[in-house]
Amino acid sequence: MAQLPSRSFGSVSVAMVTPFHADGSIDIDSAVKVADKLVNDGCDALVLSGTTGESPTTHQPEKNELVREVKAAVDGRAMIVAGAGSNDTAHAVRIAKGAQESGADGLLVVSPYYNRPSQEGVYQHIIAIAESTDLPVMVYDIPGRTGVAISDVTLDRLAEHPLIKAVKDATGNVPQGFERITRTGLEYYSGDDALNFAWLAHGASGVVSVAGHVIAAGLRALVTEVDDGDLPAARAEFTKQAPIIEAIMGGGQGAVMAKEALKLLGVMPSAAVRLPLVGASEAEIENLRVALEADGYL
Repeated sequence: MAQLPSRSFGSVSVAMVTPFHADGSIDIDSAVKVADKLVNDGCDALVLSGTTGESPTTHQPEKNELVREVKAAVDGRAMIVAGAGSNDTAHAVRIAKGAQESGADGLLVVSPYYNRPSQEGVYQHIIAIAESTDLPVMVYDIPGRTGVAISDVTLDRLAEHPLIKAVKDATGNVPQGFERITRTGLEYYSGDDALNFAWLAHGASGVVSVAGHVIAAGLRALVTEVDDGDLPAARAEFTKQAPIIEAIMGGGQGAVMAKEALKLLGVMPSAAVRLPLVGASEAEIENLRVALEADGYL
């Protein structure tokens, strides 16, 4: 049997939404309920305060409280990974330190966005955050949002750091990722639900999913089938998941649609988001409802 990939960040994780009350205040009770559902569905890691968790519009005391409360509720059943993303390196370092103090088990560090630094700037930014705590780090490469891709040279340098263990890849470039897995020895995680099967079949360690708010149990089955070498079963499982993935991710507003899905499923009472995000349209919610009903979730 082929050796399985190493998994410092588990194999099935969800980039968890941050629930809000209708007035926009953080809803910790619903966050705990969502986390418990995801772990029961098969997640062995949860990413808090990533982009799907609306990290640009949540503040550090909220982020710290979220880590503390979810960590306590999960009670060792899953790894708690905290987003430490900012285009201000000093701010990102403060977030990382607060996450560790609040009990996080690992960090997700996105390359700096909007200000488009050089590759040396990207490297120095990520290293500064990695060296601010003793937590393992997953680097997040998503050039469609940040405006800057992590180059091969930069990734090779980052891979030399003992705390940088993994990459969440949302570049859409599976062949490049396959080559990087082999060259760097870093663990790779799919950051694009539409490519989960492709990444796993190419040796990725796991997935960091948004659609997993609904299909986490299916993702656990998908990983198990790939691990067992049963690619036909894995392909069939992924095909079954595709309509839910499209309904949640097809419009590019995963945070919005994941919240609507959780509301439709009765997991949390409000799908409120903070500006500049706005709620889903009636047509989007209806399409989501149809997909959930067709797959037996409703």
